[in-house]
Amino acid sequence: MSFLLLLTALSDGKPRHVTELAQIAQTTPAQLNGLWQQAPQHLHSLLRQNDGYWKLAKAIALLPENTQHPLFDVQVQPETASTNTLLLDDARSGCLIHRRVIAAHTQNAGRGQQGKSWHNQLGECLMFSMGWTFEQPQAELGALSLVAALACQRALSQLGCAVQIKWPNDLVIGMDKLGGILIETVRSNNQTHAVIGIGINFLVPDQAENSTSFQAASIAKHSTAEVFNVLLNELHSHLTQFAQAGFAPFQAAYEAAHRDQNQTVYLLHGDQITQYGQVLGVTERGELRLQTDYGGVQHIASGEISLRRPEQLHANSHHYLLLDSGNSRLKWAWVENGVILRTGQAPYRDLSRLAHEWAEYGQSDTRIVGSSVCSMAKRETVAYRLQRPIEWLTSMPHALGMVNHYRNHEEHGADRWFNALGSRKFSHNASVVVSCGTAVTIDAITADNHYLGGSIMPGFHLMHESLLQKTANLHRPEGQRYPFPTTTANAIATGMMDAVCGSILLMHARLKERNHNQPTDLIITGGGARKIAEALPEAFSLDNKVKIVDNLVIFGLINWLEHQPAHKE
Repeated sequence: MSFLLLLTALSDGKPRHVTELAQIAQTTPAQLNGLWQQAPQHLHSLLRQNDGYWKLAKAIALLPENTQHPLFDVQVQPETASTNTLLLDDARSGCLIHRRVIAAHTQNAGRGQQGKSWHNQLGECLMFSMGWTFEQPQAELGALSLVAALACQRALSQLGCAVQIKWPNDLVIGMDKLGGILIETVRSNNQTHAVIGIGINFLVPDQAENSTSFQAASIAKHSTAEVFNVLLNELHSHLTQFAQAGFAPFQAAYEAAHRDQNQTVYLLHGDQITQYGQVLGVTERGELRLQTDYGGVQHIASGEISLRRPEQLHANSHHYLLLDSGNSRLKWAWVENGVILRTGQAPYRDLSRLAHEWAEYGQSDTRIVGSSVCSMAKRETVAYRLQRPIEWLTSMPHALGMVNHYRNHEEHGADRWFNALGSRKFSHNASVVVSCGTAVTIDAITADNHYLGGSIMPGFHLMHESLLQKTANLHRPEGQRYPFPTTTANAIATGMMDAVCGSILLMHARLKERNHNQPTDLIITGGGARKIAEALPEAFSLDNKVKIVDNLVIFGLINWLEHQPAHKE
């Protein structure tokens, strides 16, 4: 295609005389204008003509077909289905792919993370795939994508582009995406053949939201060939060291380049929130270290998980203070744009922290909404501390498409109802929802959104107090759960946990049978949630999705508020 030769000659943004361009494009100067008309429409506005010289206002992502690199075997193709696929097919057929690079101007079947399609227009994106062969098995290469991202981040930084990394391997500037990396592997001949696909926006893609480009972000102007060369140098250096020493030498540098280090983030699977907390860093396996609200540190493998900052989640524009008023404690959350910004809790006898936070974070348009199962006196204590009207919500016959089958919804605890509504942010399967507080509630929800009701039993503290008060000679220190306890304290602790777990397993079995053995999830909230999850039979946890969610009532309130008409004062 002669117009492609012309575009490639102009791609670096430098002026060239029409006689030189005509020679490159194998045509005459008089025919250049006609040839230019064959170029894609989105590039037409970039052409500048002055006194016999042509140039593009911005460099575009086109590599000359004769591009070479001293460390790699480079092949440039005008168009292909997918550069990753080409190398993967070669690896599967036994061909060597180590240090081979295939670049393409356009891909008609390109793909990105999580099976998403990768679309681009000619000149917008620098796209190439690199083959690298490792002696290690795939299981030991979990941090490969992080190392590849760090290599790209360092290369672009050298070129004056202040790029950061969004875990695990997106290249970003602020909240805008600059590029992405897709790694696929093939295991053969006791080696792991990795194909590293890289795409970097050179121009901002048309109609792309939350995207930026190298040209828009870099201080100095560089051609695609210059960027490509520096990227290959850094990738070679980083991958060579990674093959020898693993991720440990890169861990600190990765965390320094990580945009969300020490920030609050949400993790999503599809459109469902699966975790939220503060990013502490990454492990030597490339997993995200997340400090959750309930005090635990989770290690998250990338898989099908996507990461979002609170300000990136789309919701309404209201400010809320949401209250979960339990029997013994008040929990609260500050919510903006549908996202939890901070949480707190305190006993009713001392709500000074709540009052202090209201003075610091409360706004004139902050709406205070709560769910309550406590006494009227405790509600009045909360209202006195805030000196603002509180909307206390109760259980409802139906909401958000969920039908409440409780015979008298007025006697149905609001916490159980909003736990049910909150569970739909984490699962759309049939679900058993467990709340472990002063009491333990175990409720059943069908896949088609029927809340069937459930059971209530004393919480661990009430069980223990009851035994101490009603039984002689049982005043023992708190015990621990064992499969076969041999002390009275441990027997009590084991009996209480077995009672709770047994009730959960029975409810789960009933719901799964009613659900014709379709997937039935377990969602646990409350102070004892983690203990319960750890005490469940291992086979049950392997066969079923078990999810711990702190502040599930709060998520239920958010879910309900997000779907209400705009609130008017």
